[in-house]
Amino acid sequence: SCFLSTVLPEKFSKFWHNAAMLSRSRLIKFFSIMVALCIGAALLGWLSLNRYLETPIADGHSSTESIVIDIPAGFGVNQVAALLHREAGLKWPRIFAAWTRSQGQDRSIRSGEFAIELSMTPPEILALLVSGRNVQYPVTLVEGWTIDQALSQLWAIDTITSTLQGLTHEEILAQLQSPYPALEGSIFPDTYFHTRGTTDIDILRRANQRLQQTMNELWPARDAALPYESPWEALIMASIIERESGYNAEKNAIAGVFVRRLQRGMRLQSDPTVIYGMGAEYQGDIRRRDLETTTPWNTYRINGLPPTPISLSGRASIEASLHPAEGTALYFVSRGDGSHQFSDTLEEHNAAVRQYILNRASD
Repeated sequence: SCFLSTVLPEKFSKFWHNAAMLSRSRLIKFFSIMVALCIGAALLGWLSLNRYLETPIADGHSSTESIVIDIPAGFGVNQVAALLHREAGLKWPRIFAAWTRSQGQDRSIRSGEFAIELSMTPPEILALLVSGRNVQYPVTLVEGWTIDQALSQLWAIDTITSTLQGLTHEEILAQLQSPYPALEGSIFPDTYFHTRGTTDIDILRRANQRLQQTMNELWPARDAALPYESPWEALIMASIIERESGYNAEKNAIAGVFVRRLQRGMRLQSDPTVIYGMGAEYQGDIRRRDLETTTPWNTYRINGLPPTPISLSGRASIEASLHPAEGTALYFVSRGDGSHQFSDTLEEHNAAVRQYILNRASD
């Protein structure tokens, strides 16, 4: 009895102590394994994420191909990721969405069309979507075109939204809020880049502002004693020069002829002004009765400049109108190769006409 009362508690105490030590050891080992597994999983996840972020969407292959993705306004990051997965082949869209949120950029993605290159990595794609660099489309308004030709070009492009079709020139001019008194010739010919959905009036406003900037730059440096009362009259002259020749080297010489004729009270007698005044009646030839028919633009019948430009004027023609070449020539005629023969007298001019026009017609 005494033995049991003294020995057994000690044995049980040792047993439970050893058992506790063993359990603690196993627990520590278990937790060590779990920690190692977590660290390994985290490291593997980190490496996988980095590989994902560094891999181009075209399966790691460099490609110059691009795909235009149209992200509608109001799309959330999950919808954007799904769209990229469906149309551009982006892998693991949920990972992309989660990573985008982790970067705090999920509310910074812009709407519109984006050119996604297949050589892009997910971070490069996100940077593009956040930048708002939408796909840009060109529209070219050509020097020498009339405003109607320019409008037809705008209306023929499906990336431009038409808001002006059916309106008169006066109604369009009112929307344009231009300082110039007519729509004809009041926009600058150039290539304008735009995003899909840009309106025709937006393009015209940009082209009108470009013209104003160009005139504000060039008008103050004009030659002295020019026969223009305003920049508008210089634009009218520039438009005639534009239609007379596409050969820039001769524009100043042509301007010199017209300026000298104005200064001497002579009529300009420019065929392009006759053609403009004929409108739809012009079918490729000017007849004598066309020269004798009075229109506001027929400079064979009117004195001075016509009331409006007859075309869109490029910078070279505007500069020529403001800096005409000095000289004595009062006439010129086309040689048929893009250049012109200049003459001082009507007799010389008639001889040049016979040489370059009549003889060519007889051939």
